[in-house]
Formats: sequence, C-alpha cells, structure tokens
Amino acid sequence: MESLGTFLKSRRDRVTPAEIGLRTYGTSRRVPGLRREELAQLAGVSAGYYTRLEQGLAETASAQVLDALARALELDQVETVHLHNLARQPIRTGLSEPPREEPHRRVLALLDSLGQATPAVVLGRRGDVLAWNRTGHALLAEHIPYEAPRHAQRRPSVPRMFFLDPHTRALYRNWAELASIHVAYLRLTAGRYPTDARLAELIGELTMRSDDFATMWATGDVSDCTVGAMDLRHPTVGAVNVDYQVWLQPDSPDHRVEIYTPNDPASADALRVLNQQSGRTAEPEPAARFGQH
Repeated sequence: MESLGTFLKSRRDRVTPAEIGLRTYGTSRRVPGLRREELAQLAGVSAGYYTRLEQGLAETASAQVLDALARALELDQVETVHLHNLARQPIRTGLSEPPREEPHRRVLALLDSLGQATPAVVLGRRGDVLAWNRTGHALLAEHIPYEAPRHAQRRPSVPRMFFLDPHTRALYRNWAELASIHVAYLRLTAGRYPTDARLAELIGELTMRSDDFATMWATGDVSDCTVGAMDLRHPTVGAVNVDYQVWLQPDSPDHRVEIYTPNDPASADALRVLNQQSGRTAEPEPAARFGQH
C-alpha cells in the first residue's frame, strides 16, 4: 500500500520549477522536479519538517499544512483528498481481513428497477462484481457464468479482468484509457482503506502478474471513477459505444451502481439485441436474491 511520503515524492517529481515560476538561475539539477527545500518554501514549512514528513518520521501533519502542500504541488480535488487520507493512516498498523461484502437491499432494489433494457453492474470497494442484470453481464462478461456474483469466492474482479483476462482486454478498444482509470481509482481506494488485506493482496498480485499494471501504478496517478466512455468490440453484436455513469448509495458508500447508456443509434440497437438474447437464455431473476444486508 502507498505511504504519504511516497505520494508526496511522486507528485514533487512531476512538478518542474518552470511550471510554477520558480527561478533556478541556470543551475544544474539532479532531480526531475522540485527539490524538497523548494517545496517546503512554497508550502511555508521548514525544510527539515518536510523532509521528516516525506520520510515518514513526522508523527502528524495538520490540515493546513496538507492543504498548503496540495496548493504548491497543484493537486486537484481528488488528489488532495487522497493526500489527506494518506496523512490519516495509522502508523505501524497491520493489515486486517475486511468483512464480507454484500450489496445493500436498496442498491439491489435500484438494480432491479432498471430492468433488463439498461445494462447495469453493482461493484464493491475493490471492484468485485456484487450483482449485475443480464444485459450488463452480456455486455461486459458473457464468457463468465451469470451466477458468479452470487458466490463470494467466485465473484468476478474487474481489475483482475482488465489486466489478467484476455477476453476482457480484447473487448475494449480504449483499453489503455480505461485501465489507467481503474488503476488511479484503485489508488484512491487504497488511501481510504489502508488496512484492507484483500485490497493489498489484489494490488500485489496485479503488480507481480501484469507489467502494464505495474507501470501504471508506478505513475502515482489518483482519480475518481464516475463517468466516461467505453468503446467496445463486442464478440456477439460488434461495435458498441456507451457511456458509463456511477450512482452511489449513502447507506453503502463503498458500493457503486454502474449503468451503461448508448452513444449512437447503432449502439442502442446492439444493446436491444443483447437484451433480447440474454432474455432468451434464461428468465430474469430479481436482483434482490443476490444478497441481503
């Protein structure tokens, strides 16, 4: 998992003095971005204190100091939230087994209310598929058993599918764009849940088994995942271009309902075909059967 110091250094390395109007008087530089002393000066803290903070030797950092560092590093809103999350991490606290995830009944009711015409998936905090309707399954993972989300040990993992499953990789024309978003969102999640043993295991597994993941993770990028476009080459219906958007439930903020809407008439026709085909495969079952909370 990531530390506050690691994130600060990765952000410091990407900011050049010229970008923020800092004069260097033509001196040679041995670091790609800002020096520690320069960032400390910009943030209004002592160089010694900032060095201890980056090295994990300072016990705490106030919200004011973190906000000053965020401004100096030109962090966006999500990156600033991540910075604060990392600063709140307990020191020397080990990993723990998280509780089993089950979708809240209201999330399942929302999924059920969408019917089958609109593809939708319910995702857990680590990107596990907790539930989906038949069209969502047919759109994103028709090679995986529809019943898989009902069994905690067999639930599809979207991050694993993206980086370790060739069927999923072949599905997305804009795979690289979406994969980088998944990695950046996983980093944001890791900052929120630094003691989640399964999350740490997932990140470690993907780092070891996927060079692409390791490269993207090393950038230090962090972002939320709320809306975007997916350009698919679907094995059954061909080209499909959809927007995804995420709905959050206050009762279960870790869980996201992700829905997919067509961007053009041809994609709308393709989704109708998937809906018809998935309906013929089996009778739809109420989403609420997938679990209770």
